[in-house]
Amino acid sequence: MTPTQLRAFAAIARHGSARAAADELGVSEAAIASHTAALRKELDDPLYQRAASGLSFTPGGLRLATRAVELLGLQDQTRQEVFAANRGQRILRLATTSLFAEYAAPGLIELFKTRAADLEVEMSVHQSDRLWDLLAARGADVAIAPAKPHRDGLRTHEFLKYQLILVVGGRHRLAGSWCEPAALRSETWMLGPSALDPRGATAKLLARFEVPEARQRIFQSHGAAISEVKAGRGVAVVPEFRVRSEIADGGLFRISTNGDSAAGLWAATTLLPSQTSAVGAELMRFITTPRATQAMLAGSGANIAHFRPSVHVTLWN
Repeated sequence: MTPTQLRAFAAIARHGSARAAADELGVSEAAIASHTAALRKELDDPLYQRAASGLSFTPGGLRLATRAVELLGLQDQTRQEVFAANRGQRILRLATTSLFAEYAAPGLIELFKTRAADLEVEMSVHQSDRLWDLLAARGADVAIAPAKPHRDGLRTHEFLKYQLILVVGGRHRLAGSWCEPAALRSETWMLGPSALDPRGATAKLLARFEVPEARQRIFQSHGAAISEVKAGRGVAVVPEFRVRSEIADGGLFRISTNGDSAAGLWAATTLLPSQTSAVGAELMRFITTPRATQAMLAGSGANIAHFRPSVHVTLWN
């Protein structure tokens, strides 16, 4: 089995179509058919067959699809680790949601990096429902997202509770006053990319207040949304710990209404100890310590650029 063959089969399984697999990989359907034929011959298994509703996979074909993703992920991970070793560095690949990446990750990473001068951190941002697939495909060492039910083959540590609240600027008409929940539907909501995650706490608040999409303004960062709110242009959803001092100073005002907050709990997840990287296991141990908690709550906030080039951030994946 070659990586090219596995990549072709993984694409077929992902799309349920050889034609779609060819389009994704930028090759001909004939090339996809050739790779599949080679796998069938080597494994002595038809792997899949055409059905009225698409493709029907054999048990062996389904197992190969899972292994193909894992093997390709291991190949990419090994390539990165070898390149890093040549530079005398270790790499921690951290995958997380936009809310954690902007508000809690910088402080955590800054402190974690003080433990090792040879450590390089690559952080990517995804919607929460993609993170477990990234771990399974070896695309990340540690995934951080709101806590979910336990899944076999993964190890999870819950480590930080947070509360999302609604705030407005001092010039907003709702500043310092009570409002009925229905009144918030007609307000303009200034939101960060976490609003795009349908399973996130921000989306739950939007659904709770039945905020129409026409009243939602989504910015590339939560910091940009907060800047608009400080100018009196709308309502923002933000972790309470990140704006505590600004509320105390009168720069922002918390909205008072029924259901004006949503509790959350962040959790770190890796593969089982025998499968995860050493630096991933090190972060899992460190992230539950009091020092790590303090760094996340009082760290450098949304100033992600402070960590470059040691931390590489990719948004909108």
